Amino acid sequence: MALASTTDSDFAADVLGSDLPVLVDFTAASCGPCRMVAPVLDQIAGDLDGRLRILTLDVAANPVTTGEYQVMGTPTLALFVGGERVVRLAGAKSRAAILREIEPHLPN
Repeated sequence: MALASTTDSDFAADVLGSDLPVLVDFTAASCGPCRMVAPVLDQIAGDLDGRLRILTLDVAANPVTTGEYQVMGTPTLALFVGGERVVRLAGAKSRAAILREIEPHLPN
C-alpha cells in the first residue's frame, strides 16, 4: 500500500484541518534515506489506522509548505495535532524511534 500524498494547495485541508493526528513525510524522489523510511511509515500507517494519518509531501514540487515549516533536508517527519506541529524528526529513523516520539501525542 502506497502512502497518500499532499501538496501545497491541499496541505491546510489534509493536515491542518484533520481530525486525526497527521505525520507528514517531507520527502524527495532522489533521497535514498527517504526510500528506506517509506516502508517503515507504510507499516506504521497500517498499525495505527484510525489513530494516525501519514502523508508524504514532495519537497521539490511543494516549495511553499517546505519553506513554511523550514524543512532543510530530507527525510523530515513532522507530526501535526489539531493543526499544530508537535514533533519534528530529521533524518532516517527506525520504527521504534518514530513511534517513541509520536505515540504520546496520539489518541488511544
